[in-house]
Amino acid sequence: MSTKSSKKILSDRNKASKIVSDWKKAGDKVVFTNGCFDLIHAGHVEYLEKASEKGDKLIIGLNSDSSVRNIKGKERPIVNQDARARVLAALGFVDMVIFFEEDTPLELIMALKPTTLIKGADYNISNIVGADFVIEKGGTVETIDLVEGFSTTNIIEKIKRL
Repeated sequence: MSTKSSKKILSDRNKASKIVSDWKKAGDKVVFTNGCFDLIHAGHVEYLEKASEKGDKLIIGLNSDSSVRNIKGKERPIVNQDARARVLAALGFVDMVIFFEEDTPLELIMALKPTTLIKGADYNISNIVGADFVIEKGGTVETIDLVEGFSTTNIIEKIKRL
């Protein structure tokens, strides 16, 4: 079934790169962020909405299931990549969700060449993967404060205690 939001979900980097190029030619500022977004919660939504306000188009690089397992351990993700992508794509301020298999989104960032790279304020700009590349291409890198009290890991631990 193809829906408006499911059309925002891509796995083909070449197709995604063409779309981003067209957006930029039209004068749109393209914002990129990435993450696992396992058990999507209000903290994620607020962070992503703030990221979307930094430009005209918001792309989410979504860690694939195998990438999440490599980073978070064999019990993760809780929610599979297709379901995570579907929920993210349904957010009206999200313009594209694209999967990446690697542990970091560097190759994806290099393929898409976003105008702005965003990460949570728990990162230092000097340690953000792809920051040097985006800046070198004339873009900007910004951080956004995370919402206190929301964490997928904490939610999982709370459920385990029930």
